[in-house]
Amino acid sequence: MTDSDKRKPEQLPLTFSHEAAQGRDDLVVSGPLSAATSLIDRWPDWPSPLVILVGPPGSGKTHLAEIWRRTASAARLGDQGADEAVRMAEDAPVLIEDVDRNGYDETLLFHMINAVRSHGRSLLMTARSRPSSWGVVLPDLMSRLKAATLVEIGPPDDALLTQVLFKLFADRQLMIDEKLAAYIVGRMERSLAAAQTIVDRLDRLALARGAKLSRALAAEVLKDETGDA
Repeated sequence: MTDSDKRKPEQLPLTFSHEAAQGRDDLVVSGPLSAATSLIDRWPDWPSPLVILVGPPGSGKTHLAEIWRRTASAARLGDQGADEAVRMAEDAPVLIEDVDRNGYDETLLFHMINAVRSHGRSLLMTARSRPSSWGVVLPDLMSRLKAATLVEIGPPDDALLTQVLFKLFADRQLMIDEKLAAYIVGRMERSLAAAQTIVDRLDRLALARGAKLSRALAAEVLKDETGDA
C-alpha cells in the first residue's frame, strides 16, 4: 500500500466566511506597524489634515484604516460624484483606500483635500506606493500630497508574522503551537498576505482530510505556495 493509499480520503469542505476581526484590540502591533498605529491612535491630533499610509498588500493598512474609520465616524470615498464627494469632505473625516490603484480623478482629489483643509477635517489615504510614483500630472495636487504626513509600513518581521498566524488561526477557532508557527514563519513568503493565504489553505486542507493541523500538512501547503517545504 502506497502512502497515497494510506492517506485519508479528502472531502469537499463546506465554504464558510472567515471574517478577520477588525477592531483595535484585534490589531497585531509589532515594529513594522508601530509608527502607523501610533499615528492612527493619535487622531484627531495629527500633524497635518492629510495622512497617507503606504504599504504592500496584506501589510495591515486596511485594518488600520478601518479602525480609524470607525473611530472618526469617517465617510468612505466610492463612486460619488464630484460635488457630493467635496461636500462629504467638508462635513466629515474621509477615508480613500487604494488611492494609487482606483483611478480617482486628480481634480476631484485636489478639491477634496482643499475642502478638508479649509473645514478642519481629516483625510486618510491608503496606497501601495509613495505619491511620487503615482504618475500625478496635476501640479497643485502633487503639492498637496507632498505636504501630507506619509507613514510607510515596512515588511513584517518574524515576531509580527508569528503573532499574525496565531491571530488568523484564532479567528477560525483553531489553535497552533509555537513550534508549528515557527516552522511556517521560517519557510513562508515574507508578507501578511501570504500568511492569510497559508492559514486559509491549511484550514481547508485539514478539514478536507479530517486531520489535525500538523507540520506535515503545513509542509504540503508551503510546498504548493513556495515550491519548497
